[in-house]
Amino acid sequence: MTKTDFSGTDASGLPDTIRRALEAAGQAMFEYDPGAEAPLSWADEAGAGAVMGTRRPVGYDVFTSALSPEDALAREAAVKAAREAEGSYTIEYAVRTGTPGTAWAEERGTWMRFGDRAKLIGVVRRIDEQKRREARLSYLASYDDLTGALNRARCKEALKDALTGARQGAEAAYLLVGIDDLGALNADFGFDVADQVIIAVAERLSVAVAGHGAYGRVAGTKFGVVLTGGTHQVRQVCTAILNAMRESVVPTSAGGIGVSVCVGAATLGPDVASADGAMAMAEAALDQARQQGPSSWSAFAEGADLKTARRRNTEMSDVILTALNERRVLLAYQPIVTDVDAPHVKFECLIRMTDEDGKLVPAPAFVPAAEKLGLVHLLDRRVLELATTALGRREDVRLAVNISWETVKDPLWAESYLSHLRAHRHLADRITVELTETQVVDAIEASAEFVSEIKSLGCQFAIDDFGAGYTSFRNLKALDIDVLKIDGSFVSGVSESRENQLFVRTLLDLARNFEMKTVAEWVDNEVDAKLLKALGVDYLQGFHIGKPEPRPEWTERAWGVSRAERGSLSASRA
Repeated sequence: MTKTDFSGTDASGLPDTIRRALEAAGQAMFEYDPGAEAPLSWADEAGAGAVMGTRRPVGYDVFTSALSPEDALAREAAVKAAREAEGSYTIEYAVRTGTPGTAWAEERGTWMRFGDRAKLIGVVRRIDEQKRREARLSYLASYDDLTGALNRARCKEALKDALTGARQGAEAAYLLVGIDDLGALNADFGFDVADQVIIAVAERLSVAVAGHGAYGRVAGTKFGVVLTGGTHQVRQVCTAILNAMRESVVPTSAGGIGVSVCVGAATLGPDVASADGAMAMAEAALDQARQQGPSSWSAFAEGADLKTARRRNTEMSDVILTALNERRVLLAYQPIVTDVDAPHVKFECLIRMTDEDGKLVPAPAFVPAAEKLGLVHLLDRRVLELATTALGRREDVRLAVNISWETVKDPLWAESYLSHLRAHRHLADRITVELTETQVVDAIEASAEFVSEIKSLGCQFAIDDFGAGYTSFRNLKALDIDVLKIDGSFVSGVSESRENQLFVRTLLDLARNFEMKTVAEWVDNEVDAKLLKALGVDYLQGFHIGKPEPRPEWTERAWGVSRAERGSLSASRA
């Protein structure tokens, strides 16, 4: 490339600003003149060497030899076609740099006429990161990120293929393998150890079903196995799977852990209409196996009810446990302020979940089920973990967390909760633990013991939804409450209800007598907010103050992500 092609160029023949921009972008500009003695010239030799992975001058022979014969032919064809059309081309190829791994480059070129001569002006840039992202996305389209097994979609495709064969007379079966009591492992050892167990189960399952068919992870705690070698092998493979899990403990960072699974089996025949139907049959069989106890297997029985209450509970249990294991349980933060225009430094942590498509799931959609299934203590613990993490990153924020009565009344789970607070005692004075009034009415003594423990660590204690139950004055004193949160049904529209105003006044007098702070929930308009402050409410909370946000601005600052960067990240993941 001659210096006359650029006005104000440096010794390399390229303006400094353009050269620096190309270097920063990992690009190198070239000129190719077929009629010249040295047909290939670069605007910046050092940049060309960096892109092509060599320290030698990148002449035409060096350039073409860096490509495989196939890529060199494809490039030559693209260049020739563009010249004939007097147009442009874009091509990607692997670059042989002599270092481990594959280097990738993209070349864009345009034929241009300079007098009676046609010259090719092009740019070569490295696209290694782009190729890695594409390979990663391609991998995730077929395989589970944690275990490397087929993902649910690919496993379902394998099941559909097996069903097609079954309709043509081939014998096949579908097994559903569920890890026993993974929720307890999560609680006892943490999510990282539970992940190690899931990986180990996948590895052992791979060995047990080798040669018999395909397997994949179809849910957080479950694996599907498509057997294509005949239904006679169902018992053999199920037994092999159970034995593979029991033969030795799983080594983890927390030590050896004994693991077992249950298996549900469904034979695939011409009468099985779809992959979803086969999965439902195996789910019902797995449910039957679990009723027999850990490390059991069961075959699907004709006429079994696929939509029992137990089955629905099992499905919801899987949804919750999977969300916990995949870190899809999160917090939405709702501000609690001293006045409408006061700064937001205190927030209530409200639990949320995202489904597999990234859609936000509100608490009422899964918390009641978690309470019925005995999983709510796992959610309580996760909320506390997320809250302490947030507090550890922001010293100017105070958080309120909700706890269920199921956690408080169970000595083991209550101790687990308290242990986490003890481990983060330096943050405890910025934590308020909330328990609803209706949950403590009939269990004052147990509640008082738990409250005493958390307050000894520095936490404050709040009664939520106060006014909805029938707590006596004596019970209020026994619980040593710091904060009364007035039930929202008495707050919403308070400016238009004399009865609610009287009730709120009475509660405020009661709170002042016991030296408790008060929070008015469900504040949804300015008139109510002003009236509540005039009545003497200490704090306001509600949609008029601020809606619960999973990623409010202060968490963006805490995690070092700006609003612009968050938009960029969201776009890259879309």
